[in-house]
Amino acid sequence: MLNYRQLHYFWVVAKTGSIVRACEQLNLTPQTISGQISLFEQTFGIELFRRVGRNLELTEAGRQALPFAEQMFQLGGELELMLRAQPNEQQILFRVGVADVVPKSIVYRLIAPTMELSEPLRISCREDKLERLLADLAIQRLDLVISDSPMPSHLDIKGYSQKLGECGISFFATKALAAQYGEDFPRSLHGAPLLIPGPETVVRSRLQRWFAEQQIQPRIVGEFDDSALMQAFGQSGSGIFIGPSVIADEVQRQCGVELIGQTDAVTESFYAISVERKVKHPGIVAIAEGARRELFTD
Repeated sequence: MLNYRQLHYFWVVAKTGSIVRACEQLNLTPQTISGQISLFEQTFGIELFRRVGRNLELTEAGRQALPFAEQMFQLGGELELMLRAQPNEQQILFRVGVADVVPKSIVYRLIAPTMELSEPLRISCREDKLERLLADLAIQRLDLVISDSPMPSHLDIKGYSQKLGECGISFFATKALAAQYGEDFPRSLHGAPLLIPGPETVVRSRLQRWFAEQQIQPRIVGEFDDSALMQAFGQSGSGIFIGPSVIADEVQRQCGVELIGQTDAVTESFYAISVERKVKHPGIVAIAEGARRELFTD
């Protein structure tokens, strides 16, 4: 049977990078830690570390074991927090996974209604690639995944998609770029420096089709999976960038940029994916109702 104490010693040494630093964190002697790790290695007939000079490096077996240990002790920390909570102070844990292609402002505005519920929620929000988030949803490590696409049909994972809303896209630029390319939209985009979402986003292909239909060929100067990073480059004047029209006012205010045009021919959609066909979690209900009532009012 797996010895979790020995696994914990391995995890701490791997995270801190040395037995000396692990001793300081665990308040144990080097002999205790190295001895227990050696017993752990002997149990499975493997080596987890190799010594390189004065340093320890993970072996291939150690590198493969580390992510599992990470997940186990992260869950252990969450379990400890839950068990230590007093009965009258317990909160409902709401674990939300966010696909890394969804704009952060949209995520905040979708989740914000959960902060106003009479039932206290403790939100745990994690950003990652959609398929990894859906894998965690399948084993109930997440309650909800927010994405720009519904549940992919090719994945053998039980999940149900609820469309939260959709909106057109807007084009933003600094004052200097807006003065140069703001007239005669969208024809003014032909040859203009453009920052676009990465190929993993749904809106990317829709945007490219629209450009082809309009016979517009902008000069692509950057591609970004992270919308916040794309905005940072746009704010610096590197190029024109896009964003959901529903947050156009917010983007202009926060980034100090100007709106040069909008189109509803290209839309961005947002979905809540959960394992429940009939949603009962108060956090998911609040997100769905808030999206329809306040964010995607059209």
